[in-house]
Amino acid sequence: MEFGSNSGLGNNYFHAMDREYEAGAASHHDCGHDHGSKATGDLGVSVGDLGFSFALGPVSNVQQIAAKLRPGSKTVELVFTGRKKGSGQAQTPEYYGERQRQALREVAAANRVDFTTHSTVGVTGVAGLGQRGFSLEEKNQAVEEVKRAIEFAADVARGGPVVVHTGEIQRPIAASDWNQKGDFAGKFEMHEKEDENATFMIVDTRQGSIVDEAKKNMTVARPIWLMAKPGQKYLDQNGNLNTAKPGEEIYVDYFDHQVGRSERLPEYDNEKQNFKTIQYGWNDIVKESQRMTQEAKETWNRYKGGKLSPEELDSSLWRERIKLAHSEKDLFVSPEEAHAIARLETQAASALGQAVRYGSDFNETIKRINRFNKAKETVLAMEKTKSDAEKNQLREEFQQQFGDLGIHEERYLKSEFIEEQIKNLKSSLRYNQEASSSQRLQAEETLEKARYLRSAQGYAQQEAYDAYAQAGISAMRESDQLKEQGKLKKPIVVAMENLWPEQYGSHPDEMKELVIGSQKRMAEKLQQLGLSQEQAENRSKQHITATLDVGHLNVWRKYWKGDPKNTIKQNDEEFNKWAVQKVKELAESGVVGHVHLDDNYGYNDDHLAPGEGNAPIREMVKALKDGGYKGEMIVEPGADFTTDHPSGFSAVTKTWQHFDLPIYGRGLTSGGSRNWSNVTYGWRGAGQPPYFSFGGYVPSEDFTLWSGVPFE
Repeated sequence: MEFGSNSGLGNNYFHAMDREYEAGAASHHDCGHDHGSKATGDLGVSVGDLGFSFALGPVSNVQQIAAKLRPGSKTVELVFTGRKKGSGQAQTPEYYGERQRQALREVAAANRVDFTTHSTVGVTGVAGLGQRGFSLEEKNQAVEEVKRAIEFAADVARGGPVVVHTGEIQRPIAASDWNQKGDFAGKFEMHEKEDENATFMIVDTRQGSIVDEAKKNMTVARPIWLMAKPGQKYLDQNGNLNTAKPGEEIYVDYFDHQVGRSERLPEYDNEKQNFKTIQYGWNDIVKESQRMTQEAKETWNRYKGGKLSPEELDSSLWRERIKLAHSEKDLFVSPEEAHAIARLETQAASALGQAVRYGSDFNETIKRINRFNKAKETVLAMEKTKSDAEKNQLREEFQQQFGDLGIHEERYLKSEFIEEQIKNLKSSLRYNQEASSSQRLQAEETLEKARYLRSAQGYAQQEAYDAYAQAGISAMRESDQLKEQGKLKKPIVVAMENLWPEQYGSHPDEMKELVIGSQKRMAEKLQQLGLSQEQAENRSKQHITATLDVGHLNVWRKYWKGDPKNTIKQNDEEFNKWAVQKVKELAESGVVGHVHLDDNYGYNDDHLAPGEGNAPIREMVKALKDGGYKGEMIVEPGADFTTDHPSGFSAVTKTWQHFDLPIYGRGLTSGGSRNWSNVTYGWRGAGQPPYFSFGGYVPSEDFTLWSGVPFE
């Protein structure tokens, strides 16, 4: 057994048990430490691979942090619980000044411990979702919280992962894309009617506000658009006379002139004297979204091919999408977006129909005013003449020319009366003019709003990509500075963590989507700063990754839709199969750069020690290792702080036991090393003295190992 000195703590102690039993090859986060013996068990995991975490606030100062390091762990994750201004129970990175940070660096060096960092748990997603929708202010505040954790990681940890909770927006589970396909399609739902009652939020991207919602169980009324019937003659948009063919969708106005999508008019029912409408169910909306997607792609190709002018693009419903698209593949109209667009198109069509009606009245009123003016000339001539014969002749001419104006009685044949009629008509003309203009303006504003509509989930994705990219660039710059100073242990990496099933980013497919999308966005930003495409892509992958929390993944169990014909055990095994397969896919994709180990019973994240719940942790870790994962595995104590030992470290020792790791790598007696069946918390009720003592059962400080692990 080796002896070591801890000058920083002032006493001599034996080496911690994990210093003697670690992997022979350098681990992903070795920082130059000697790893000793090879890993044991069938998972390729050593004691040295397993770190642990604790929250800063409940652990309130540097002395308590130092005490937490002594039981024996090579990697420790410091978790910040405060946001904005810190407090004693909710600390932030800036709660630690330079002296405290220096002390932490010294404690880490003295104990041969590496720190990883967990940005505040007060951030759950960085897309900027607040109580009133999305805002750049909320987004910026979230990014700032991550950046202050990155700065702390650079100053204190000298690198390593910076964990960030995802949870960009709440979205339906049963109706999500990943639940519609593959071997496990339809296996998740929050409740029996979730899919049919699913609700999707719609965002106006100009200000990020949530302006509408699409519900699968509700229909949407939309007009039956006026189209040229097969064989009908119409004037196309170039002024040429054409004949509509069967199967063609030629939108026309009420005068048989071809119009574009934005100018479509509802068909009028002459018998019922109202506009024709139809009710769209969700399946109809899905088909409509496909038609819209195809139309957007066709518009893209026409514009890129020079067949659509900038002015014509400006009036297109797909203008904003085309401006942001890098390729035709980027153009996609989701069903919820189609649902909202259809509703707005209905409103616009109604307004445009009213505009046309008022416009038609306007033209008729102009004609009547002109005829009344001419009638006025005849009446004035009648009033001026003194010849009865001439008056009679003028009267006959008046009745022939202006009889349809409704002036038949002698008493109406006065210029004052006709002036009054002209005045009333001009007032009506002004009303029709204003009404038509207002309705047309309303139609244009409604269609302009439709151009900026996006599903809240899609909007949250794009905003999150941008925010994580910003954080990734900050991590890259801090890493570069440490490297220049010769202080970098390991590149700082933004490691987004899967959180709760109800929120986007928690499903493994979503987490992979977030990581890859954020990496692409960061690469785009770096190319704008002058890096080559290859350099930008490499740097983005180096500084943005995922944290897989196996306990959070196990919480999906409560939404697993088991087969009622199977036993509870069979359904649990099927869920375990799903969880392990998803972990394997994540590992093989290369997006996992950090791991949290904790357990539960599939309902809530109570942070039991691994092996104390029903999560298939050994199988998931094996899938990670088989997929090439070589990073940290951080045990996150929780319940054990209360139900077991206030230090929480018993969660780590239970993890060692769960992975069948020996406590010590050297023979203790002539009988060789002991196994976990020999471990006890004391000798109460035992027939013989224990082989190992923990905590308060250690005889005295003189028999304590340097790391704080009780003497064996």
